[in-house]
Amino acid sequence: MSVLNTLNSYGNGFQIKVISSLIKHKEFLQNIIDVLDPEEFDNPSHKWVVTETIKYYNKYHTTPTPEYLSIEVKKMDNEVLKVSVAEQLKEALKSSNDDRNYVEEEFSNFCKNQQLKKALLTSVDLLGKSQYDDIRTIIDKALKAGQDKLIGLEYEKDIESRYRNEDRRPMATPWPNINELLMGGLGSGDFGIVFGSPGAGKSWILINLGAEAVRQGYNVNHYTLELSQEYVGKRYDSIFTGIDFQQIHLHRPEIEATIEKLPGKLTVKEYPMGKTTISTIEGHIQKCIALGKPPDLIIIDYVDLLKSKSKSSERRDEIDDVYTATKGMARQVKLPVWTVSQVNRAGANDDVIEGDKAAGSYGKIMIADFIMSWSRKRKDKLSGTGRMHVMKNRFGQDGMTYGAKINTSNGNIVIENSELGDEELTNASEQMKPINRSNFSTDEKQYLKTKFFELGL
Repeated sequence: MSVLNTLNSYGNGFQIKVISSLIKHKEFLQNIIDVLDPEEFDNPSHKWVVTETIKYYNKYHTTPTPEYLSIEVKKMDNEVLKVSVAEQLKEALKSSNDDRNYVEEEFSNFCKNQQLKKALLTSVDLLGKSQYDDIRTIIDKALKAGQDKLIGLEYEKDIESRYRNEDRRPMATPWPNINELLMGGLGSGDFGIVFGSPGAGKSWILINLGAEAVRQGYNVNHYTLELSQEYVGKRYDSIFTGIDFQQIHLHRPEIEATIEKLPGKLTVKEYPMGKTTISTIEGHIQKCIALGKPPDLIIIDYVDLLKSKSKSSERRDEIDDVYTATKGMARQVKLPVWTVSQVNRAGANDDVIEGDKAAGSYGKIMIADFIMSWSRKRKDKLSGTGRMHVMKNRFGQDGMTYGAKINTSNGNIVIENSELGDEELTNASEQMKPINRSNFSTDEKQYLKTKFFELGL
């Protein structure tokens, strides 16, 4: 465990990254709090930030918020130090996580060594007084300092953490009523699924979710196992610009102008279906983090097409394994994950799709945190309508059904704010009854032909 003798020897850049980790990552601060000494920092600005961080942690048992630090800076009397602290905080908050693991490990070892050095120096005086028990206590305490203290949520201490919004960091969807049900949106480690029948527009829902996140300034990783990444990219072009997908290739200047104004970043990665595991996707996420492009939202189109690590004679067991692994990855990388899944043949004929119509395995219902179903029958596809039903919601109420509209030319989906009542659902069911195709007029046949061409069917 060889380290440098002074913190100043590591340079200002290293110290900025240390401060960045201290004010951003509770786990690191919690493990190192007992060996963290502000006096090890030569820069008065760094010393002030570390002192305030320790003070905040001792009171609230978590990292200080940027608002807290900003207010405390304003209270400072020393104008020169105030300006310096503000600049150092700005650098720390925008510091990248490229080598975070190395910085945290190196600084932790440095602090432990300094603690042990102080214990040995104190032991010299105690040795002269023959206070051997005190020497043993001091050395043991120094050797145990900086050990892993993450035992879980400490209920009586972690009140601030569990009520702080940024700990969950909810990411809003394009639909206000869904955001309300989700307490703002899917948060860190949450897993959401949208069920629908083949050809109903499930992939468009995922693209709507990704596009909204990019508009909000987030970085989105969209993994596609069914469509090519270029095709998915063009769908995003259509969503962002509002231009018909069939005409998107004629409007490249408008597309480029629109992309330049987007505050967030989008990465679309294509993988082969049936040959890709969730570990492959997690590895790509870690690669993005290492390259300084950490994602804020993960979209997988779709999880059922991933390969299970375990072999089973029952396909549903493999699907359960893949969904469990995906939920585990979401918790591990602390990112929200959206995916879509198919309904079975019976579900494709329902006006409102319930959980018992999940294709492959019912187990995926138990694993997800939030589930919606997307129902679009024959007349819906002609009229650009549909129904979004909330099947499961760990964050609040479920069981509601909303009317929806989809513009199939550019993929834009609008979910109505008001719920559909029983009478409206009954009327919808009546409208969807099979009709006698032999009664189509020539105009109706031409209309259907045009619509099917637009949908690429």
